[in-house]
Amino acid sequence: MVTPLRKEESALRLSGQTLSVSEVYSVAAGGRRVTLTADPDTLARLQDAQNLVDEAVENQWKVYGLTTGFGSLANQEVPSDLANASQENLLSFLSCGAGTPINGIHVRAAMLLRANMLLHGASGVRIELIERYLYFLNHGVTPIVKELGSIGASGDLVPLATIARAITGQAASCQVEADGRHLDRDDALVEMGLPPLELRPKEALAMINGTTFSSAIAANCVSASRTYLGLSLAAHAMMIRSLLGHQDPFDPFVHECKPHPGQIWTAKTMRSLLGIDEAQNEKADVDDRNHLQDRYSLRCLPQYFGPLVEGILRVQRTIETEMNSVTDNPLIDVRAGRFLQSGNFLGQYVGMAMDDLRRCLGLLAKHLDVQIAHLVSPEFNHGLPASLVGNQESPINMGLKGLQITGNSIMPMLTYLGNPHVEHFPTHAEQYNQNINGLSWGAANLASQSVDLYANYLPIALIFGVQGADLRSFATDRHYDGRALLSPLISRVYEVVYEAAGREPGKDRPLLFNDQDFPLENLVETLKRDLTEGGSLPFTVAPLLETLDEIEFAL
Repeated sequence: MVTPLRKEESALRLSGQTLSVSEVYSVAAGGRRVTLTADPDTLARLQDAQNLVDEAVENQWKVYGLTTGFGSLANQEVPSDLANASQENLLSFLSCGAGTPINGIHVRAAMLLRANMLLHGASGVRIELIERYLYFLNHGVTPIVKELGSIGASGDLVPLATIARAITGQAASCQVEADGRHLDRDDALVEMGLPPLELRPKEALAMINGTTFSSAIAANCVSASRTYLGLSLAAHAMMIRSLLGHQDPFDPFVHECKPHPGQIWTAKTMRSLLGIDEAQNEKADVDDRNHLQDRYSLRCLPQYFGPLVEGILRVQRTIETEMNSVTDNPLIDVRAGRFLQSGNFLGQYVGMAMDDLRRCLGLLAKHLDVQIAHLVSPEFNHGLPASLVGNQESPINMGLKGLQITGNSIMPMLTYLGNPHVEHFPTHAEQYNQNINGLSWGAANLASQSVDLYANYLPIALIFGVQGADLRSFATDRHYDGRALLSPLISRVYEVVYEAAGREPGKDRPLLFNDQDFPLENLVETLKRDLTEGGSLPFTVAPLLETLDEIEFAL
């Protein structure tokens, strides 16, 4: 029996207004409950749009998708008595996805965004249809949607049609996932006590036309990328302490001289992560170091990170605008009593934004990979053992040598995925009707791959940061508790890594002493699960990320 989800967090109330990427993620990944607004103006607008649709069909106005065929067959008239059947047939001829199922969190995000979009009242659907999206969300029933089937032109037609078939029970059947089971759509409806919902004119078109699904994937990717940005800086902070990095590169005066907003934010954040007191920083004595200035991966960190910070924020603002937009066609202007055939369904904004996000993730990984290479090389790491070997008394220990190779294998894939998608593959689909397209679906799915790869890469960087801190602590103070070098915030990240390893930090041993202590791949996998399944790591940097949205810069 399908049962409602029960979550402690307060329900998210949909009103057709602005949603944030964090709110989308709380529903999609966290199972947060969703309710509908009871605002009378919103409900009246929905009814007015529906009435206008009924009037158009009854009087056989020539309106795309109501009294005509679809796409390049828009000149084919559909009589009033076939208007309902035409909507069901729309879902039938779009039951043609391919490939493997995409992650269910993206499907849940798409259902949320589509329900919110329909609440604008510019699409002409009943409130009962919107309630279906929320009923499925709140009962944890997720349609199984295949990964291939959209070019981001008329919108995400095939993927959104799969969701539409699942929630209405119309057209070809499909599968859903509920309580860990795969069910036939019709069986799930029976378990939930829901009858099939017969489609009225415009309703199928309103459910499948637009960029909602691409935007949903993009929103989840942006939400994850914000967290990864913060934890990447945390990893850098541990490595900088391990490498005896100077404070000068983060001094406020430096960034007053080059006042890019992302650069200023990065330097300020690093001062916080490194525990640098600004008053003391003005008097910092560098003569106790045997190097006058750091190599570029340390010295230029704010200048390298600044554009990436701004890039991710630009992507976020683009996606939040897109996912709160009405991307249906035709649009219904109830105040003027008119239908507008237009092109808000084109996914160009999402496609280009996802190309940009993948590039940013690749560059984040590139910087960490350089820092790791710096950290493991005795020629440059100021006295740390090669490959961060823990027990140097044993001649067979190789330390983190193998782990670096694993990181090296991931980083080039991330930079490769940073190549653009939207401009490389023109397609003239559907009898040249869709003769230009946004390819947002492909770009967003590639971004999802990048996010998953980065979730494998980031634990590797954190392990290097912890091991480096432990070994630097031993080199300077003859004990292995790396927290002595770290600020309280970074110490919490450090402790989460130890918790994932099933060990307690202490003065007697570093994270990895002998190579045989534990398989590093188990630690990487445990940290990845923590990162992606609501563990402790994302919360360690949450306070830092709250300041991201305060950055002001020109889009």
